Amino acid sequence: QVQLVESGGGSVQVGGSLRLSCAASGDIERTNCMGWFRQAPGKEREGVAAIWPDPNEITYADSVKGRFTISLDTAAKTVWLQMSGLTPEDAGTYYCASDPPRPGAENFAWTLHGKIVCPYGTWGQGTQVTVSS
Repeated sequence: QVQLVESGGGSVQVGGSLRLSCAASGDIERTNCMGWFRQAPGKEREGVAAIWPDPNEITYADSVKGRFTISLDTAAKTVWLQMSGLTPEDAGTYYCASDPPRPGAENFAWTLHGKIVCPYGTWGQGTQVTVSS
């Protein structure tokens, strides 16, 4: 059973940067699709970025393109999300996720422009990001 733990959240000013980390207790395979999601109070959870070493694909939400970068080291069992140019719209709880869906899990398939990016079934506990002026 893979477990995910996020870290690196905090409070930053508008325009600031943060680097989030996600450590996996189990193995991350090149065939896995790892992702970052976020959820603001009163809003639905939304996909932010995804990385899929095989077949070598990276996807970003339109709102974070050019500002966020997702990276993965399967040997280190770690996924990162580098965030720059932060705005109040970026605030919320950020979650790390891994495919595939699992029976009885909180499964969620991220869709972007009407197409499925990746289906997820394993989630971390979340790390909070606050952006102030």
